[in-house]
This record gives sequence, structure tokens and C-alpha cells, in this order.
Amino acid sequence: MTASYKKYILNFKRPSGTSRGVLTEKETWFLKISEGDNFGIGECGILRSLSYDDRPDYEEKLKWVCNNINIGKEMLWEELREFPSIQFGVEMAFKSLEAEDPFELFPSDFTTGKDAIPINGLIWMGDKSFMKEQISERIEAGFNCIKLKIGAIDFETEVDLIRSIRDNFSEDEIELRVDANGAFSTEEALSKLEILSRFKLHSIEQPIKQGQIESMAELCKKTPLPIALDEELIGVTSVTDKEELIQTIKPQYAIYKPSLIGGFKGTEEWIEVCVANNVDWWITSALESNIGLNAISQFTYTLDSNLPQGLGTGSLYTNNIESPLEVENGKICYNPTKKWEINY
Repeated sequence: MTASYKKYILNFKRPSGTSRGVLTEKETWFLKISEGDNFGIGECGILRSLSYDDRPDYEEKLKWVCNNINIGKEMLWEELREFPSIQFGVEMAFKSLEAEDPFELFPSDFTTGKDAIPINGLIWMGDKSFMKEQISERIEAGFNCIKLKIGAIDFETEVDLIRSIRDNFSEDEIELRVDANGAFSTEEALSKLEILSRFKLHSIEQPIKQGQIESMAELCKKTPLPIALDEELIGVTSVTDKEELIQTIKPQYAIYKPSLIGGFKGTEEWIEVCVANNVDWWITSALESNIGLNAISQFTYTLDSNLPQGLGTGSLYTNNIESPLEVENGKICYNPTKKWEINY
């Protein structure tokens, strides 16, 4: 068995804004395992400045993985606790190698095209006209769950946008989620949540920056609007620490990005902890290419969640990998008649 890796830069079709800045490109790494005539491919999807494993020795660790690929996926995964995106790439590559079709990691009604996964329509930050344009596009495309990135422009402008949606669509017609990416200060967070709660929102993701455990716990206790932890989960690698975090903060929801929390196994650890503590959840991609998005989507389908997932990022790039993934009427589906086009 041999392994190799390749860096790949994904280019955004248009700059995409978050409270942490504007994205124009996304770095990712493909890991390929070969055994005889068979191969498996995984994606190590790192997000610079956010991933726990954004560190200078990242590529050195990829080299180490390739040199030690024969110790097996279980031992590799444990050795990579400090590198969750590489954990995911390793899991994905081995799952791909073991599959009859290297791109059908979790055979199901999803991969045969018989069923699809409801997803939220993502609205990126920008000026008011750009955000209104995106909202109209998502609604016309059949989404009944919309997620708005907030926290980068004037709060009153963002509130006006939310109000304009609610003036035209009730909570039964359009489910609204907002994602602050930690943009609110601890002093202003509760008052802003009170304002946002007037619009019957489903939830808000990460209202304050991660790492403020006591403040987040107090906010989750007093909030008039359900809070979903996102960045707060990054870097929490042991099951004991995961239990302590959830039991301390007591959030209403948790959001899992497999590339940021240790892949399939890391996500399953979080699910077990959250279910035991009555915390509901959904899964979101972390701007991976279609290689990673495909694995996450197939995995998510097997978990049988009844909430819209955050898996609609495949169309963001000019140079994404051509794949059978399609988004139709607010759902992501897998078209088995389409072929993968990947040159590795």
C-alpha cells in the first residue's frame, strides 16, 4: 500500500464574506491511497485561521501519514488527534479504497438517486443589495430554509434584511437561521438576541467568540433564541472534554463540520455526547471541494437527521471537481448517471 498527497487551490466565483473576512480562495489537500489496481481518495480540508490544525508543520504531517500509511486507519486516526482535517482525509481515503466504487463511500438511497437531503440556502455577507439578491435567488430556487451570515455589516441593516423576509414569508413558509461566527461582544450579545428573536428565527450560530465558556453558558441559559455551537467545538479532541463542554454550556444545538472535528469518528463522538445531553444537531460542510462534500453528504444521509443540513457549498468555486452532486429544490442529491472528473 502506498500513499501520496496533492495541494489544490479552490477559487471562489465571487468573493464570499464572513465576519472573519472575505474569502477569494480555499486551500485543500487530496490524499490518495493505492493498493494494486485499487485506489482511495480523501480530502484534508483545512480552513486557515480557523482549523485547529492550521500550523506550520501541516504538510510535514501529511508526509508522515504517507510514510506510515501501512499502520492502518485506526492507529493513524488516534495519532492524528491534533490534526482533525487529516484524520478526516485518512478516514475518507480508506473508506474509498475499501468501497466497490471509490466515490460511493456509504451506499444508500441517496447514492442511487432515490432520495435527497434537505439543506439550507446560504446567504453570504455583503452590502444590502447583494444580500437581498442572494435571498431572492435562494427562495426562487426552492429553499424553505435560509441561513444568513451576519456580523460584518451594520446590525440594523441586517435586521432590516431579516424583517423584509419575515414581512413576506412566515416562519412556516421559510425557516431562518443566522450565523454570527462569533461577531457579537459578550456585553451586547443578549440584547441583540432579543431583537433577533422577534423574527421567529430557528437559531443563531456562535453568537460570541469561542473559548468564552462561562459567558456562552450564561447566554444559552438566558437566550430567547436557540443557540447552536459551531466554532466552540473546534480543538476539543477528547470525549471527556466534549462531555464537559456540552454539560457546562448546555446549548440548544450543535453543528458538526467533519473536517474541523475529526471526520466521521469525531462527529460520531460528538453526536453520542449531544444525544446523551438532549442537544439536537446538524452537519455542515466546511468549504471542501466536491470530494469532501460528497463524503460528508453520504455520511450525513446515514444518520437520518430530520433537520436541514448545511451542505450547499459545492457551487461556490470556478474550479471544483465535476461530480454527481446536484442541488435541486432546496435539496442536495446524487445523480448516479453523472461521472466524476478528477485528474490525480
